[in-house]
Amino acid sequence: MRVDLFDFELPEERIALRPADPRDSAKLLVVKPGETLRDRTVSDLPSLLREGDVLVFNDTKVIPAQLKGIRKRGEAMAQVEATLHMRLAPDRWRAFMRPGKRIAVGDRIHFGHDQNSCFLGQLDATVIEKGEAGEVLLGFDLSGVFLDEAMHAVGHIPLPPYIASKRDDDERDRSDYQTIYAREEGAVAAPTAGLHFTPELFAALEAKGIERRFVTLHVGAGTFLPVKADDTADHKMHAETGLVSQETADALNAARARGGRLVSVGTTSLRLLESAAREDGRIEAWSGPTDIFITPGYRFKTADMLMTNFHLPRSTLFMLVSAFSGLDAMRSAYAHAIESRYRFYSYGDSSLLYRAETSDGR
Repeated sequence: MRVDLFDFELPEERIALRPADPRDSAKLLVVKPGETLRDRTVSDLPSLLREGDVLVFNDTKVIPAQLKGIRKRGEAMAQVEATLHMRLAPDRWRAFMRPGKRIAVGDRIHFGHDQNSCFLGQLDATVIEKGEAGEVLLGFDLSGVFLDEAMHAVGHIPLPPYIASKRDDDERDRSDYQTIYAREEGAVAAPTAGLHFTPELFAALEAKGIERRFVTLHVGAGTFLPVKADDTADHKMHAETGLVSQETADALNAARARGGRLVSVGTTSLRLLESAAREDGRIEAWSGPTDIFITPGYRFKTADMLMTNFHLPRSTLFMLVSAFSGLDAMRSAYAHAIESRYRFYSYGDSSLLYRAETSDGR
């Protein structure tokens, strides 16, 4: 499909730079294809679902994966930044380097320095491989938990570019850019639909008889990369590592068997569920990398509903929601959201999408 079909104009002032307070006071646009759009709030979610439904959350935890450093090549030095996005070994990460042109295989990178480029020596790495678009493989001198500790000491929360370009990260982001149920470290971007949940909302959902189940997909920095191709067929997704446990797979299959609806909290949960599903829709235990790319025409096998924030134009995530509820429905929903002053992107408001009916009635 042509990528320009997924383009739209978004006023700068619609981009949220901080989350709603409290988190569940954010707006929630209910989108059911063929029906009138409904403006609600996230705290209304229990009344929009029914007993026996299951919310599927991504319990990945964001790590301080934005590293500022100095590239050293002989006597030549240059300031660089790295955004780690996939761990391959206890001491190796794939990363996006900026500026990429300053990086070559064999370069030594010294992370952890002040603005005067004074080398403090907290964290050193070597460029082992260099790929396209500034992507590299870094081999760190530290490994395992020692590397993790160093990253927490010198790293920054990797705020999305549309926020980072307007302000620096701060201590508030260490909690704001993390779900309350985050458990498994490894993400460099938050599963942002989950940022809206509070202990109070969890209690209200539980009282309604709505279940919670967790999967893990470590969201990578590739989620922020724009689609530069003119056709979706020419775009390559970056892989992300995920896990669906046997216990979770069994619980989700059992819920569907008794008539409960699966409500995916976030596109990351949905991509993982679809990666773990068989053609007949049964969800299996699953682990490994996934680079699933969902565009209109895709036949969904798992979730009945999707809770998700508002996404960038021409992004793979806007393509996914257009596949889920229909391109026309989502273009109308986004036009309404812009007109109604919804807040967009990671710290913005949310939507609750119903899946569009397909020819087989699913």
